[in-house]
Amino acid sequence: MLESIIMPKRAERKPWEMFFIGLIYASASILIVSFIFAKDSVLSNYGGIFMLLFIVLCTLPFMYYLIKFEEEKDVSISNEGKLIKEHSKALWALMFLFAGILVAMAVWYLILPQYTSVNFNAQIKVFCAINSPANFDYCIERQGLSPVTGGITLTRRLVEIFANNIYVLIFTLIFSLALGAGAIFILAWNASVIAAAMGIFFKDNFQAGINIIGFFLAFFRYMLHGGLEIASYFIAALAGGIISVAIIRRDLRGERLWKILQDSLILVIIAIVILIVAALLEVFVTPALF
Repeated sequence: MLESIIMPKRAERKPWEMFFIGLIYASASILIVSFIFAKDSVLSNYGGIFMLLFIVLCTLPFMYYLIKFEEEKDVSISNEGKLIKEHSKALWALMFLFAGILVAMAVWYLILPQYTSVNFNAQIKVFCAINSPANFDYCIERQGLSPVTGGITLTRRLVEIFANNIYVLIFTLIFSLALGAGAIFILAWNASVIAAAMGIFFKDNFQAGINIIGFFLAFFRYMLHGGLEIASYFIAALAGGIISVAIIRRDLRGERLWKILQDSLILVIIAIVILIVAALLEVFVTPALF
């Protein structure tokens, strides 16, 4: 049923509609975890993962048909410039979907603070490991989580900041090659981590409640570089997914083989260039502004 809600052709014509689809999927997933799984003493420890699971289940049909649609373009369109332009339509649809998921998560993070430690337990730990490695236990305690044994050393912080983006890009590419649309899990995970970071930033700098200006500042704080990072991951997911679908459809023969591989390689190169720009913004621009 979910795959019939919005098809790739319509999503590419009206990509902004995917924002509201993302809002609905993420909101439904968070509410299910908050009011059902949070009541279980065991399952509540894995609320952050269950939330992602439901989001992935909702978005997986659309992701699969979109990648399939893009692979068909590789076969039918010969002009490389036009092909990249066509792929950009899919990228916009995915970016709006991601934005909807991200905004919904961030808003529910602030609206339901009593469930934050359940819905975002894993995400908060990742945030603290990256941003407060020397005070990891204190960081997670401030967000309502129990401390864990063993902190994150300062010497690892710089390596994690610079290596994480390339690692995620490579993993997204491999994941999409092996599982096609399965790369949506990696992207949903990144959305949840950014949403948790936005919520923490908002709580640390603004009063309780929903402050529109504060929310947009938090959004801009992490999407200034994060938006480019996510775009590069989506491009890598498209590249790997196109090859994966081509293998399934047995299109990797003769001239089609080199055409599809060439298109995927160009997409990967574009993704790496975007990731370099995002890294420069994260290191030099974001800290200067915030």
